[in-house]
Amino acid sequence: MTLAAGAPSPTHAPPPPPGPGVTPPFAAPPTEGRTARMWLSLGVAGLAAVLCCGAGGTALVGLVVTQADALNEQAQTIVGDYFDALSDQNYEDAYKLLCDQRQEDETPAQFTARVSREPRITSYQVGEFKLTSLTVPADVTYATGGSDRLEITLAQDRGTGEFEVCGVAG
Repeated sequence: MTLAAGAPSPTHAPPPPPGPGVTPPFAAPPTEGRTARMWLSLGVAGLAAVLCCGAGGTALVGLVVTQADALNEQAQTIVGDYFDALSDQNYEDAYKLLCDQRQEDETPAQFTARVSREPRITSYQVGEFKLTSLTVPADVTYATGGSDRLEITLAQDRGTGEFEVCGVAG
């Protein structure tokens, strides 16, 4: 059997691969620092999540506190306006501050007749609004010199959403 010129001999094996120090055809991925970068990335992501959730929680608490302050202010204002009208013997304005149920139970004339017989309020101090019971305490002083602690029950007007006086208990 004769071999053609330049053809490898059947007993001839392919050349061995290059040895150490030869540049590979592509760069190997780095191995050192891989876990440190992963933990750093997770830490930064966790910090961002805490900041976002913390800011959201803080905003929610701020909203609740602001809303409670606004309701307290509105309740104190309506009770103050009611007592001012009674003190000034402006019974028509006081009647307008009553809730719909009280206005259905009593006509303006009946209301005027009833409250005009009661001792006139000369001064008052309105307390903090109680959201759970929709009541406001008030310390009142009468023209007769006596004083009393009253509990004013409020209700929200369905049309305007504002508070109205719905009862006064002594």
